[in-house]
Amino acid sequence: MLLAITVFLVLVGLITVYSASSFLAQKQGLPDHYYLRQQANKALVGLLVLYVLARLDYRIYRRLAWPLLGMTLLALLLLVLPGTEAIAPSRNGARRWLDVGVQVQPSELAKLVMVIWAAALAAKKGERLRSLRWGLAAFGVIYLPVAFLIVLEPDLSSAALIGLLCAIVLFAAGARIGHFILMGLMALPLFWEWIQAASYRMARLVTFLDAGSDPSGVGYQLRQSLIAVGSGGIFGVGYGESAQKYFFLPEPHNDFAFAIIAEEWGIVGVATVALSIVALGVLGLRIARRAPDVFGFLLAVGLTALIVVSALMHMGVSLGLLPTTGVTFPFISYGGSSLVVSLAAVGILLNVGSWRA
Repeated sequence: MLLAITVFLVLVGLITVYSASSFLAQKQGLPDHYYLRQQANKALVGLLVLYVLARLDYRIYRRLAWPLLGMTLLALLLLVLPGTEAIAPSRNGARRWLDVGVQVQPSELAKLVMVIWAAALAAKKGERLRSLRWGLAAFGVIYLPVAFLIVLEPDLSSAALIGLLCAIVLFAAGARIGHFILMGLMALPLFWEWIQAASYRMARLVTFLDAGSDPSGVGYQLRQSLIAVGSGGIFGVGYGESAQKYFFLPEPHNDFAFAIIAEEWGIVGVATVALSIVALGVLGLRIARRAPDVFGFLLAVGLTALIVVSALMHMGVSLGLLPTTGVTFPFISYGGSSLVVSLAAVGILLNVGSWRA
């Protein structure tokens, strides 16, 4: 069932990418199916990764957690070091991709690796997680450098998402919620200073709090997304008939894929996709509950959260419930790294589910 839902969401993603990107491709002098072909190729790679990982004993990741973390830190470091522009070019003012023959987004890989690492750490520490010093503080020593490198790209949303995913894993392992609240309060002043350091961040926050404050400026994306969502009605305007994809809505095939689904397929399409994510979440937690050991339980919880929380954040942005970020919709948004990581997460989940306590 988990595999069937995953394949369904991948197919929804492919048809959404084609509809949302065909006009853009034509304007760039490319075939209208260019982005579809790119995404389909990445989907095939991702499904192959899923197949392999579904047959690889998940317990190996407990031993590989630290090596994987080291490689991820190295990849993130290459994005911010001077002199690495040849393999980490700047795009739209951000350095988020490594071009090593294929384009890789290290922050997407970091989401998967940090979930694996957090599960391994929590399984090892056991009851010591209830201690602030040996629990969250020890976790923070590793998380903060990872988050710092990602923020430098800059990509605050991915850094925050990774922190949330790791917190979910640690909470499931028994860490005290009071410690999370304490560390959150301690981080609040730093977060506020970081928001104030750049005018566009403050403008995004103001726009989130008051969507109509700057409809032609920073609030433009949100306004166009809400127009797309509101235009869909119950059954949508029809596949391929979106008006907002014609350069009204920035990145319609990526950052606002959910808005295109809402416009073209209406409430029916939105409900179908949302219920698929809910079903995936339920199945993932069922796998976690039946896992044969603590590491398998925590790993399944974290991987399920990776998919579900990412989807909720993407939908929240499209609906104006969260500030505008670049969080992709798992399986649906255009982007190879995100798609392969999501399929890899499902592959590992399937392997955990193949074992019984």
